[in-house]
Formats: sequence, C-alpha cells, structure tokens
Amino acid sequence: MIAGLLPGLAQDLNVSLPAAGHLVTAFSLAYAVGAPVMAVVTAGLERRRLLAFAIAGISLANLLAALAPGYAGLLAARLLLALSAASFMPAASGYAAASGGPERRGRALSMVTNGLSFAITAGVPLGVLVGQRLGWRATFLVVGGLAALSLVGILSGMPRQPPGITAGLGERLALARRPDVLAVLSTSALTVAGTFTLYTYLGVFLAKVAEIGPEGLAMVLLGFGIASAVGTRLGGAAADHWGARHTVIVGCGLTLLAYLVLSLGASLGPAQALLALLPAILLWGLASWGLMTAQQARLVALAPALASVSLSLNSSAIYLGSAMGAAVGALVVADNGVRELGWVAAGFSMAALLTVHVCARRFRSRLTRREGD
Repeated sequence: MIAGLLPGLAQDLNVSLPAAGHLVTAFSLAYAVGAPVMAVVTAGLERRRLLAFAIAGISLANLLAALAPGYAGLLAARLLLALSAASFMPAASGYAAASGGPERRGRALSMVTNGLSFAITAGVPLGVLVGQRLGWRATFLVVGGLAALSLVGILSGMPRQPPGITAGLGERLALARRPDVLAVLSTSALTVAGTFTLYTYLGVFLAKVAEIGPEGLAMVLLGFGIASAVGTRLGGAAADHWGARHTVIVGCGLTLLAYLVLSLGASLGPAQALLALLPAILLWGLASWGLMTAQQARLVALAPALASVSLSLNSSAIYLGSAMGAAVGALVVADNGVRELGWVAAGFSMAALLTVHVCARRFRSRLTRREGD
C-alpha cells in the first residue's frame, strides 16, 4: 500500500522519497527476522487462535499508523504490523497446506496467495484513491477496519486446527542451510527483490516516464492486481500439473521479459512509453505472483513433514527480498536514476533464474551419488 501513497506521505511527513521508501525496508526486515522467531514463540497455539491474535495485531498496528504523530511513530507502527503479519501469513499457509492434502496442496496454497493478490487488486488502487481524497491516514484506518472484519470471519467461519510439528530455531536454521532448500529460498528472495526495486517506486517511475498521475496510477495498480490474482491461480494449477520447478522457470523468464520491456519503454516519449509499459506491467503481475505459488509447492515437496517450517522460512526470504529491493530502489532514486529501476529489477530476475539452475544441478549431483552408493 505504501507504494501508491509514497509521494504524498513523504511530503506530509517532510521526509525524502528514499526515506519514505525505507518504511517498506524496515517492515520487510522486521518481517524477515520475525517470521521464524514468531513461529517458534507461537508453535504451541491452536492454529485458529493464532490467526485471530495475529489479525487483531494487524488491525491495531494500522490504527496506530493512522494516528502516528510523525515519521518515528509511523515506523514503530509498521514494525508492529510486520511482526503481526509475520505470525499470520506462515500460519495461514500452513493451515491451507494441512487442509488441502497432498493432491490439492498447490491449489490450497494458491488460495492463500490469492488473498494477497486480491488485496493488491482492490486494496492498493483504492488506497491510492482514498489517500488522494482523504489523506494517507484514512487509508490506514480503512485497512484497520477490514482487518477487524477479518477477525470476525476467522472466529466464526474457520474450524479449529491443532498445532503442527514444533521446531526450534536451531532446526529451522538447519533446514535453511540445506543446499536444496537454500537455493529455493534464494530464488524467492531475488524474485521479490526485483519486484520491490520497481514496485515501491512505481508511482514515481510512471510519473517520470509516462506522465501518469494519481488517478492513472490507481488504474495501473488495479490492472497489476488483477493480473496477479490470475497468475496466482494459474501458478498453483501449473505447479500441480507440470511441476513446480518448470512453473518457476517459466515465471522467472516472463518476469525478466516484462522488466526488459519496462526498461526499454522508459527511453521512449510519454505516449509511446505508455503503450509499452501497460502490457509489460500486466505480464509482470501475472508471472511474478504465479511463480511464488510454485515456490511454496517446491519447498513443501522438499520437506513435507516440516511444511510449516519451510513456509515460514520462505516468508522470511520473501520479505528479505522486499527489504533488499526497496533499499536498492531507494539508492537508485536518490541518485536520480528512476528510469533505471527496470534494469536493476531485471538483474535480480536473472539472478533468480540462475539459482533455479543451481538447485537443479545440485539435486542431480546428489541423485548421482546415491545411485553410485
């Protein structure tokens, strides 16, 4: 949501655009560190109760953000929001994975990811419109209210689910150090780093390159969100049908293509750039969100008995990538390189493709050694 509110928020708080962008960096770092820690702390809680506590924290954090007196107060609210979300999302994914069964795991996980993509579809453009008309604080109030409604839905509409396998930090770190798991986590981190290098400053990028204002930005974000929702569903189905690794390769390739088109379009005039950028943004949303669903399926397949652990590690990797991308994007913007954001994102996407190749090579090497034994 911060991406659509960034210029107005920076002006109101009297900070620079890169400083406002670091609200994304701080949130993402807190999430990345907090996800495994919160998973250990809350491991013994019944799953529905955990989801209820976490969504209540999300509601409170958004209320505090709306009432923040300045940048420091908003930063503190974002950190509370990060820890609440770090508790919620891995638990939600684990809940879905346990409920769907092995034969429908990809589709079940895609339903959770679809929640995120639907939030982008409706929430981000609406957040931009509300922020333009009523101020960015009103947007946080609306999100806090929606989280409160979600709390009612969790308590009234979801069956209880007992805690899964409890793993300590040592076991989580041991799983993260496995070469095959580490390669998959690296793919997630690099993919999301590419996304947030550009997405955090998308409003600034589109204003600079195609002269798109807040109203147009809301429509672009709506299109991106719709494409993301479609991609999420297609990614889950493709992972079940053709395999998660092949789905990730195709998704990374299409995402890279989208970044290249965005980068080349930035060198055109505003009218011509618009014609190139809009299809590329739709492709970007479709491919990048589709491959993330397949990434979850890859991790669950590598360690089915530790699905909740590997999914929490993936959440950390995603938000580490988000922090990395937002921080790198801030450096590029601070250096007056807004038009270069697409090229930087493309570099991250190429690195993500490389990690998929490395993971496959290591897997083949391990298989060969086992056959030799």
